[in-house]
Amino acid sequence: MRKIFVTLILSGVVLTLCCHQAPNKDGSDNEKALVAMKPGSEEAQAGENASQAQPSKYQVLLKNPGEKERIEALLKEGAAQPQEVNLMLFYARKFLGQKYVGGTLDKDKEEGLVINTQELDCTTFVENVLALAICTKRGQTSFEDFCKALADIRYIGGEVAYTARQHYFTIWLDDNIKDGFLQEAKLPQPPLSATRTPHVDYMSTHVSAYNMLSAHPEWLPGIKALEQKVNKSKFQYIPKAQLEKSKRYKDCIHDGDIIGLVTNKPGLDISHVGFAVWHDDGLHLMHASSLKKEVIEDPLTLYQYLQRQKTGVGIRVANVK
Repeated sequence: MRKIFVTLILSGVVLTLCCHQAPNKDGSDNEKALVAMKPGSEEAQAGENASQAQPSKYQVLLKNPGEKERIEALLKEGAAQPQEVNLMLFYARKFLGQKYVGGTLDKDKEEGLVINTQELDCTTFVENVLALAICTKRGQTSFEDFCKALADIRYIGGEVAYTARQHYFTIWLDDNIKDGFLQEAKLPQPPLSATRTPHVDYMSTHVSAYNMLSAHPEWLPGIKALEQKVNKSKFQYIPKAQLEKSKRYKDCIHDGDIIGLVTNKPGLDISHVGFAVWHDDGLHLMHASSLKKEVIEDPLTLYQYLQRQKTGVGIRVANVK
């Protein structure tokens, strides 16, 4: 068992969070517990000494006043829901109308665990909702538990570092499957599904589009290694033409499942993510829309939505465990 010491920054106050980390992430008896310590206290000093021996330190960056209180209020509300409630949709709908802002993870000089529930892009929307749902399934209601879940979702092995952040959806999904949070949907046989071998290099060939990467060229080899890992993979997806009759996928796509829009844009694997929502007329997408500038439950069916996406070729689906 090892300890992780986390620095929390809020309104100029720095707190250290001590996390006793066990190797598993399934919420069993040796679940990680975080305890806040006052700066300058004996406990905090002990944490600093321990972290020198086993360095594993990161900052939790609260981007808006009241983030901690909002998250804990949501978790308490979720804990009071009946067992049959779909937690993914319950939490996702709490963010309907929330402002869309892109690039919120890349506005700092150094990597930290960004907590920002008031400005969301498609990925951070999905990550925040999944972290809330995981905490509720584990019976957890604290902000510290949420931070740990979010770090596990966003970073390979929960290691908060730029080169461990899962910048490509293929890596993001594979790691969250490995952690036991998700599973690949079992799709029907072709032609109702198809197989794709991605080729990604967008980040390494567009470094200037990423502020933090531009400021840290030493991180580029790590990004290229992530891209090489993606390019060795294959995945199943549903071609967009098949989604015209989406109800035939009801056995493998459920409310609240995570949907990635497969793209043929050079250098990318997935261009957008959101949640599956079934309406009477078929499958819809709940997502943080860059076009509408807010989180929406799209009035278009997913098939209709994809017809407007020139580079979209279909969808990849992950079931939430």
